[in-house]
Amino acid sequence: MLTIRQLAVQALSNLPVQGQTTLPVDAEARAILRNWLLAARRGTTAAPAPAPVAADSMLQTVEQKLAWLQQKAESWRAARALGTLRDTMVFATGNPHARLMLVGEAPGYEEEQQLEPFVGPAGQKLTQILSAMGLKRSDVYISNICKFRPSMGPQQLKANRAPSDDEIAACLPIIQAEIRAIQPACIVCLGGTAARGLLGHAASVASQRGKWFDYSGIPTRVTYHPSYLLRNDTLTARRSVWEDMLAVMQQLSMPISQKQLNFFK
Repeated sequence: MLTIRQLAVQALSNLPVQGQTTLPVDAEARAILRNWLLAARRGTTAAPAPAPVAADSMLQTVEQKLAWLQQKAESWRAARALGTLRDTMVFATGNPHARLMLVGEAPGYEEEQQLEPFVGPAGQKLTQILSAMGLKRSDVYISNICKFRPSMGPQQLKANRAPSDDEIAACLPIIQAEIRAIQPACIVCLGGTAARGLLGHAASVASQRGKWFDYSGIPTRVTYHPSYLLRNDTLTARRSVWEDMLAVMQQLSMPISQKQLNFFK
């Protein structure tokens, strides 16, 4: 039978993914619970309770939080229980201290093979966009709303599909916890699925782009998914995405050259 301390550690470990970052307890209880959690992570018995600290976020670095989230995502019960997602989990890539976070919809065939988001043709297009902004993939943080490739049955092969509302909802706590860990200065939703998941917007991307939205106090922009540009390689589509990216650069106080301003003029 689990002890009270073991039960408490299990409950505390699940709180961040469930969206809860604080507990309504007094300083003495907080110190005891923190000590139990730290001791469990070290695999030791609890030492005398340390003095209370200002915030629970001081327990871990961003890298440790993301590593913990990645481990949780591997066996994320809500996603596994659906039976409509494939088994391979694709987490995220890039700089955990990035000011810019880009969120797509779900891994596809290439991403599932390489265990990294945006590595297929759409990923190559995204890399080109970032390069035009003066950024590398290692300068930003790239993730997806859904951490598993949506299934299309045993004959799926290289075919992909967008995640359903149920699949988005099942994986949403993970991306929400990622954002809380990273605290980017700006988020870009790449496509309607990301916007629907993070912002709750079911409207078309065309009606959402060109505006700023707020996600938990973080300025958030909606633009076309890079795969849209592969299907619609028109001057209008490319200009629309570039206008959104210029707005992101301005939001982040990035230098913008005359060449960048005049790309599509």
